[in-house]
Parts: sequence; C-alpha cells; structure tokens
Amino acid sequence: MAYIPINFQEKLAKFQEHWSPKVIAEMNDYQFKLVKVQGDFVWHKHDDTDEVFIVIEGQLIIEFRDGEVRLNEGEMFVVPRHVEHKPYAASECKILLVEPMGVVNTGEAPSELTAENDVWI
Repeated sequence: MAYIPINFQEKLAKFQEHWSPKVIAEMNDYQFKLVKVQGDFVWHKHDDTDEVFIVIEGQLIIEFRDGEVRLNEGEMFVVPRHVEHKPYAASECKILLVEPMGVVNTGEAPSELTAENDVWI
C-alpha cells in the first residue's frame, strides 16, 4: 500500500469542465468527488441518499423551493434525500461531494448536465 495523501488542488488542476464530478477516493460504499461549478445547475433531488456539499474555494448557493443556503469556503451543508434543490455559483466554485457509489449528479432529472459516473482523476 502506498501512503500518499490526496491533494485537492493538484486534483482540481487536472480538469477544467464544470458540473462534472471526478472521483478522487472511495471509502466503503462511498465516493469522494471533486467538482468545479459555475452558473446554474438543474432542479433535482435524490430519492435514495442525502447529499453533502463541502466548499473548498468560492461561494455556492443552493436554492430550495422555499429558500436558499449560501456556503463559503470551509463550509458544508447536507441536503436531505427527497428535497428538491438547485446549486448555483456566480463565479467558479470548487467543491467536494461525498456520495454513495452510483449517484447520478442530476438525480431524478436527467438533462444535458448529467455527467458520466465513476470518472477518476
């Protein structure tokens, strides 16, 4: 086994596209995914899992039908399963997602922003 830490900035430098999560590690049945976001995402929900957003750099707004939450660097928020939400970032924001393997980024709402799953960097 190699004892090498995973550096977020090195991994983030390996891709430029937005809204396309990249797997950097696995733990049990969960994946740690880095993603760069900018602009509007789609309204969606996840019926089988909660979703955690951890902001590494920038600001992320998660809109809900009845309000919103603003996340700054070093902050996180857990969106409970079944809750419809729409992430948004006015300028590029870098986040870490922790999700069960196989979670589709657009949840129950396939769209042009649906990313390929299980892409490692």
